[in-house]
Amino acid sequence: MLGVHFAITAEQEKLLLDADGDDDAVSEIIGALEEDWADDALKVDTDKAWDAIHRCLTDGTLDPDGGTGPLALAVVGGRHLHDEMYVVYVAPDEVRAVAEALADIDEPWLRARFGDFDDDYDGAADDDDFHYTWDGLVCLQGFYQRAAAAGRAVIFTAM
Repeated sequence: MLGVHFAITAEQEKLLLDADGDDDAVSEIIGALEEDWADDALKVDTDKAWDAIHRCLTDGTLDPDGGTGPLALAVVGGRHLHDEMYVVYVAPDEVRAVAEALADIDEPWLRARFGDFDDDYDGAADDDDFHYTWDGLVCLQGFYQRAAAAGRAVIFTAM
């Protein structure tokens, strides 16, 4: 599954929150959002690195409730809006907290947590995989800084 984060407008946020509970409506909104997205500064593709990033920021699992604090919200720990795929919402005030928490992460911190995953991790968990994950995290750090500065909510999707 390929992961993408979007810093959504207040209008897009309202549409998604109003559609929560209706998977078809949420899917339609996400499809339109992906197709029409124009602001690359407020979007980040974490490709497949999102999986290892979430595991490093939490307890080594993909469990949305597996971590604590703002770092757990960075990928799949927010409010889930769809039952069949990842469409995860993080409110603007939470986005600021996530941005602050991510800013403190450096490469040695991530390396110390990398690979300490449960058995269902599909990645190689080798040095190349670590660098791929680190690059994804660096992009995610910048994205959350920009989203927080813009006062936006964030949606993470993985399909």
